[in-house]
Amino acid sequence: MTLPMVVPAQDLPARVRIHEVGARDGLQNEKSVVATEVKAEFVHRLAAAGLTTIEATSFVHPKWVPQLADAEALFPMLGDLDGVALPVLVPNERGLDRALALGVDRIAVFASATESFAKANLNRTVDESLAMFEPVVARAKADRAHVRGYLSMCFGDPWEGAVPVHQVVRVSKALMDMGCDELSLGDTIGVATPAHVQALLAELNEEGVPTSAIGVHFHDTYGQALSNTLAALQHGVSTVDASAGGLGGCPYAKSATGNLATEDLVWMLQGLGIDTGVDLGQLTATSVWMAGQLGRPSPSRTVRALSHQES
Repeated sequence: MTLPMVVPAQDLPARVRIHEVGARDGLQNEKSVVATEVKAEFVHRLAAAGLTTIEATSFVHPKWVPQLADAEALFPMLGDLDGVALPVLVPNERGLDRALALGVDRIAVFASATESFAKANLNRTVDESLAMFEPVVARAKADRAHVRGYLSMCFGDPWEGAVPVHQVVRVSKALMDMGCDELSLGDTIGVATPAHVQALLAELNEEGVPTSAIGVHFHDTYGQALSNTLAALQHGVSTVDASAGGLGGCPYAKSATGNLATEDLVWMLQGLGIDTGVDLGQLTATSVWMAGQLGRPSPSRTVRALSHQES
């Protein structure tokens, strides 16, 4: 593969760490339960393609996300992946207990910038959810675990519409102040645009949240995920969430379609001369394989283009 041609742009990060969410966020909305062995092989294939941060599963109550009810069975099957970070999502202290019992050393909590989504997703107000996360983060840090704070609805909400930047900054700062090592800004329904992204990042910086602690998580509902990612890169962000094959959405926000496809992201970054450590061909083959397991084609344009060339 000699394409894309590498044409570096100025003032972009030399390397981007891809936070792969396909195995958790990508699969959680699937109606048919994926076998635990298939999930484990998916993670192993992603690691073999060069991804070094792969979100493995979520320790939520099985009633809320039946697809991830096998977290205790899955996580030990990934113990041979040396050098690969395997963060998991925990909603509360019970979830943290389950994760720590298996030796998990990277956890994530999931907050909302809006009251409507906090109610739909967590059945709490924003402040009540933050209060719930506080002991989770404190205990995880005491156990020397790395903590990521997800923040959803950062750019728009299906019930409330536009979300003021200052509102997002307030909740972001609360997550960082309670001890999160990293903050992932989620465009849960895919309505962000580049200037909006840069305005939020600038305001976060002004309020003391460093760019080095920020990751971005864009959905491609309106085809803006890559342009928004580029805007974040221009600001200095070097952690980008993506999902192999473009899998996933959000079960609590009906207008949320798929995540940014990891292959589409890697194609753009390769063309910009930005290192990811990912083998695009191997990653594409993995997504084609997973699409076969799910019984439908991948929505990723890059997967479709490259797999068509090879067929």
